Amino acid sequence: MERTYMMIKPDGVERGYIGEIISRFEKKGLKLVGAKMLQITPELAKAHYKEHAGKPFFNDLITFITSNPVFAMVLEGDHAIEFARKMMGKTNPEEASAGTIRFDYALHMNRNIIHGSDSQTSAEREIALFFNPEELVHYQKALDVWL
Repeated sequence: MERTYMMIKPDGVERGYIGEIISRFEKKGLKLVGAKMLQITPELAKAHYKEHAGKPFFNDLITFITSNPVFAMVLEGDHAIEFARKMMGKTNPEEASAGTIRFDYALHMNRNIIHGSDSQTSAEREIALFFNPEELVHYQKALDVWL
């Protein structure tokens, strides 16, 4: 089983999309194994987005992600990273496919509702940034054999 980090950004939290977004992932067959609402500090934001340091949009990104609470979660399942990325849609909502989270809910590239790990390496790093190991649960669902 693969795990991925997902985060509903401040605009998604503010607009009340937490439940709808979790529901989409669960209906796909991904299992929620960790979740929490938190206010990201500037230090955590800079660590999370370190690959964008020095880019023109970096300061706006840090200001935005620390502006209001986010909903952080870890999803588990076969090909969890690939499926979650496809369900999110392209970074720019104008280019996202119909039916994706960003197409359905976002209007602007810099306010695009959700973040998701783009690789196994990123997932491991991001999960470790936002969750302690004891905050993640291991459990079997009866439906797991069907998925």
